[in-house]
Amino acid sequence: MKKVAIHNLGCKVNSYEAESMEQMLRAAGYSIVPFDENVPADVYIINTCSVTNIADRKSRQMLHKAKKMNPDAIVVAAGCYVQSDSEGVQKDEAVDLVLGNNCKINIVEALENYAADHESHISVLDLSVKQPYEELEIDKVSEHTRAYIKIQDGCNQFCSYCIIPYTRGRIRSRELDDILKEVHRLADNGYQEIVLTGIHLTSYGVDNQKGSLLEVISRIHEIEGVKRIRLGSLEPRVVTEEFVSALAAMEKVCPHFHLSLQSGCDSVLKRMNRKYTTAEYEEGCRILRKYFNNPAITTDVIVGFPQETEEEFETTYDFVKRIHFYEMHVFKYSRRKGTVADKMDGQVDEKIKTQRSGCLLALEKEMSAAYRKESLGQTMQVLIEEKMTYNGTDYMAGYTKNYIRVLVPVSDRMTEAAVNTIVNINCKQITEDELYIIGELS
Repeated sequence: MKKVAIHNLGCKVNSYEAESMEQMLRAAGYSIVPFDENVPADVYIINTCSVTNIADRKSRQMLHKAKKMNPDAIVVAAGCYVQSDSEGVQKDEAVDLVLGNNCKINIVEALENYAADHESHISVLDLSVKQPYEELEIDKVSEHTRAYIKIQDGCNQFCSYCIIPYTRGRIRSRELDDILKEVHRLADNGYQEIVLTGIHLTSYGVDNQKGSLLEVISRIHEIEGVKRIRLGSLEPRVVTEEFVSALAAMEKVCPHFHLSLQSGCDSVLKRMNRKYTTAEYEEGCRILRKYFNNPAITTDVIVGFPQETEEEFETTYDFVKRIHFYEMHVFKYSRRKGTVADKMDGQVDEKIKTQRSGCLLALEKEMSAAYRKESLGQTMQVLIEEKMTYNGTDYMAGYTKNYIRVLVPVSDRMTEAAVNTIVNINCKQITEDELYIIGELS
């Protein structure tokens, strides 16, 4: 039985695809082992990322590390880096097999072909032309309680800083029946929380006119074993009165919404080719807070985009402070070869990016702690996920519907048997680092 080690880089969509490849390989008789230099494998699969130049470099490093771990092993380069630098990957002596996006479903066949002739095989599609949705699927995931479900691929937005439309191709949606069958299987296997994800989730159904994101959510809501539905990243324009009022009518939908922002300044948004204004974004947040009681709104912000002035940054700072996010992921702009922004004049000095990033991170920490503190004194439902040790004490840990991490001391009433159960917890105090809430069974 051949041993396969899979190393995944990048987003939740990549994680889903890695889980699916693992499932196909197990079904074909392969043994899955950890990606660890102390555990030899016959095949190494690196599911690569290309969202930034740094991601490209990490992908190359992991490919070379795999070949170094076992020079006789088959090293497979799969995913986004393959699409962004196909020629470079094919010339890399550490790589034996090349599988681009929309080709991962062929992993077993590709390995069998290589075993037969030991010839380098290359499967890279031109994703600039329309391609069908790649019908990957899963029955189980590495997490015990929640499952990420990929329902959409590709992006048509062409933000000026982003390579993803070139590495993932045009939007394509998964058939609703296939989504529902997968969710039923996962629910039957005990997963209570479903997280819908995609490269551009909001575009679901636009390509084939066979449904909408709201319809997907509504149909999953009807599945008995599913207790929670959480949404991946949303574009602000989808947040309308009609959409949000429908979500609020479904009790399984978690009041946790990630709305991509990138900048709180209209002039920067325009250079980014983002297709909304800060006024439209703020209106979306107002609508969410109208229909949901204190929802957790999270976002991404890029600092140091080309030509960003101090005044533009201050506008962003004031905007995010006014919105008062639960969490912000702050990124320093990273030049990406092949994008419009890479060729822009006025690239911002790295020291300025670092300073601006530090300002937003400090604000994020303050806003995030303030949001968590609002839960103190409340009784909240927590889906227990795992046992963990924090500051020398054992806790059972899980998340509320609005994605607050809650720790409950291990006791006779709260044991490891509580994993994958939803319990009512009285939120008592916030930890010293203000990252977690400590509670007790109500």
